Amino acid sequence: MRRAGSAAALLVLGAVPAVLGAAPAQAAGYRYWSFWEGSGSGWSYAAQGPSLARPDDGEVQGFRFAVSEDSRNAAKPRRAPVFAEICGDTPAKSGTKRVAVVIDPGTASDAPDGTAPPAQRAACARVAPDASAAQALAEVAEPLRYDSNGMLCGITGYPAAGCGEQVSGDGRSAPASAAPDPSPASSAAGSAADGGSGGPSAGVYVGVGAVLLLGIAAVVQARRRRG
Repeated sequence: MRRAGSAAALLVLGAVPAVLGAAPAQAAGYRYWSFWEGSGSGWSYAAQGPSLARPDDGEVQGFRFAVSEDSRNAAKPRRAPVFAEICGDTPAKSGTKRVAVVIDPGTASDAPDGTAPPAQRAACARVAPDASAAQALAEVAEPLRYDSNGMLCGITGYPAAGCGEQVSGDGRSAPASAAPDPSPASSAAGSAADGGSGGPSAGVYVGVGAVLLLGIAAVVQARRRRG
């Protein structure tokens, strides 16, 4: 009976990696515009959507189109957020503010099938003091395209179609089983969803817990029989 107890313990230990290992078997991510804020010489993923963000005069806002699994792994704009380089020729003016806008359409591997990304560019938007990042973007990059949920889908007409579609591991668009939640960075409405952490879901951990409980019960039963 001791062998039975040992076998049950091995079943538990073997089941945990099997269940956890199943979690990453999912699509590579979603193709969308993410929203960033200049932070020193780098970028920080925005904590709210562009329609809610109210940058101050002298700040830099970035938009990057790419295929990303979630906000933690999202591709950043490839140009450094240097305000002086973008707005250096735009003098300060009373009653307005200057917001530097960096637009990075991504690489060919990020582009939808049959399309090519336009070149990166940056522009200085002069807007009202209370203008949002979305308004600053509209000042320098129309036309903008949004979906019915307020998710930013296209900047200056790129891409012409699609919005946050799921992408398979080979980079091709795949039918999504459910519409992706817009992240704070890409949603004009400032949705609180962040697209997930990319790790095992809560359901996976519940499943692991159930397996552990069953295995422990088997071990206890085997020991009682042995005794």
